[in-house]
Amino acid sequence: MTVLSIETFKLEFFPQFPKGSRILGIDVGRKRIGLALSDPCFMIASPFKVIDRKTFGDVSGQILKIIEAEDVAGLVVGLPLEMRGDEGRSSQSVRHFVYNFLKLKDLSVVFWDERYSTVAVTRTLLEADMSRERRSQVVDKMAASFILQGFLDALKGSFTL
Repeated sequence: MTVLSIETFKLEFFPQFPKGSRILGIDVGRKRIGLALSDPCFMIASPFKVIDRKTFGDVSGQILKIIEAEDVAGLVVGLPLEMRGDEGRSSQSVRHFVYNFLKLKDLSVVFWDERYSTVAVTRTLLEADMSRERRSQVVDKMAASFILQGFLDALKGSFTL
């Protein structure tokens, strides 16, 4: 189990990623889990899928299949910090989910501040005049993409990929 800071990820783990691998962005919610994938060049995050949060076994099984099928070498998981930057119950729940998942699959994981991700995505979808029903279908994977893109942008800013 490897939970990393972005600095450790950049310096130690990223250079060892297999060529063509990808990063999976995860937005863990109470009802649904949004997923996004990076491209193999680690430049662009794309919304991928929404998983209804039923049992841990069901969710983790689906994520494991995606990791295998999409050559995922690392995870970026949104950490829902409170507005002051403190961790609350939601953050503890996400950490618990990730630590349990890492018992099943050893991957490099970076927690990424997800404050404002859902708000920003919802605002964008409202501006696009998307219906409430359609927004509810895509907001989680769009939020995962927003989180992952923020990480990729920070990664790009540190060195040439």
